[in-house]
Amino acid sequence: MSDLPVITQQQLALRNGQDKPEIWIAWQGKVYDVTHSRLWRNGKHYEHWAGQDLTAELPDAPHTDYVFEKLKQVGVLQAE
Repeated sequence: MSDLPVITQQQLALRNGQDKPEIWIAWQGKVYDVTHSRLWRNGKHYEHWAGQDLTAELPDAPHTDYVFEKLKQVGVLQAE
């Protein structure tokens, strides 16, 4: 069990790089803070937008899931 907060889809959506100062993304039920990543400036990373669950989009990425090991997890995404 995680001590991290449960984050709703609505809370995640507000961390899109436009509405709040934090920039978050989700992957496989975990929410990560990418605020300080130069690759997520303004909430956009290539054709991907922050504030959403990117699990389904990873197979199209030129990298594997190792990139998430470098990010700070800030919560657990609430199941729909």
